[in-house]
Amino acid sequence: MAEQIAKWEAEIEAIWDRSETNASDRATVSAVMKALDNGEIRVASPDGAGGWTTHSWVKKAVLLSFKLNDMALFEHKGFGNAWDKVPLKTAGWNEEDFREAGFRMVPPASVRHGAYIAPGVVLMPSFVNIGAYVGQGTMVDTWASIGSCAQVGAHCHISAGTGIGGVLEPLQANPVIIEDNVFVGARSEVVEGVIVREGSVLAMGVFITQSTKIVDRATGKITRGEVPPYSVVVPGTLPDPKSGPSLACAVIVKTVDAKTRSKTGINALLRD
Repeated sequence: MAEQIAKWEAEIEAIWDRSETNASDRATVSAVMKALDNGEIRVASPDGAGGWTTHSWVKKAVLLSFKLNDMALFEHKGFGNAWDKVPLKTAGWNEEDFREAGFRMVPPASVRHGAYIAPGVVLMPSFVNIGAYVGQGTMVDTWASIGSCAQVGAHCHISAGTGIGGVLEPLQANPVIIEDNVFVGARSEVVEGVIVREGSVLAMGVFITQSTKIVDRATGKITRGEVPPYSVVVPGTLPDPKSGPSLACAVIVKTVDAKTRSKTGINALLRD
């Protein structure tokens, strides 16, 4: 598979640099999108040293698919028709296809082709965009949305009404990454390539962007763009030093170890 991936990468880069495309280019892009849909490749992957690598060539393939595919009429049984360039992941599926894929999908959940949904995932009425990855055993609750190319790990809970931001451009930018065993509370938003590390718990209504200050209450340390592993985070405010309006922030109220996280209920962790 590694050899095939290297070949795809070279071909996508060549197509990207050309002003004109042909039928062979369309076939290459289609093959890459199918591999993305099946989870054989990802927009971003762990680098083995605690970091993440974004594969810009895969993003280029997604963008090329919009360029090369014509608008088409897609039938959404029970929900009318759609006019788009991207079919649904489950278009034309039968019972055997769903059993083989191994995830649950409650109507009117919508997943676009090019998004990978691992076995054991539960999709309540929600939306998963192209290029996204949802790991094994994760729950995506009602009206939650997983943006284009966002990476959600295994055994996470993405609560009702939550937004996990996506990003296709700039090509080198990381998508939002939610690592394994993370709980994201209802109506929260994580966007702009923020990383939420393994085992963290975000309370209801936590909003984190790249510019959001993340304050460790125990130490006073302020960081941005990344929630440390096993952090328990609630929404908060920081006072203005010049007596101006307070600004919203995210507050790490405690850090727990993996054993405590696995044995303690979410509500108990969020109690101060």
